[in-house]
Amino acid sequence: MSARLTRPAILAEARSWIGTPYLHRASLKGHGADCLGLVRGVWRTLVGPEPEALPPYAPDWAEAGQRETLADTARRCLMPVPVEAARPGDVLLFRFRAHLPAKHAAFLSEGSVSEDGRMIHAYDGARVCESHLSSWWRRRLAFAFAFPGVD
Repeated sequence: MSARLTRPAILAEARSWIGTPYLHRASLKGHGADCLGLVRGVWRTLVGPEPEALPPYAPDWAEAGQRETLADTARRCLMPVPVEAARPGDVLLFRFRAHLPAKHAAFLSEGSVSEDGRMIHAYDGARVCESHLSSWWRRRLAFAFAFPGVD
């Protein structure tokens, strides 16, 4: 772990994953990652070993379990921040449907969550990419978290 974790360091590491193919449950830069695998990989590089073992999960885990598993894990490992106060380098969690638990993660990479933001994320059928935090994504934003100790 570096002496001081910074937002620019988080974003530089997340951007270094851009182009990594999507692969469910994977977390290996350049070879495969899902959205959680991207966050896990950035954590390992900048913070150290992952704080919890990754439990098995199927692509439909949120629909099947109806528990906020991803958000609960984030609360144990990251620092909650109000969604509207999220800053570049923070982890964002999204719900695909209002009645379902959050199941997608991204890093806010530029701007804010209100209108001009960008994010780095991985999603099925694509690769790790940086894209606009469009109104579609903003409507689904449920949680925001900062890495512990980030300045």
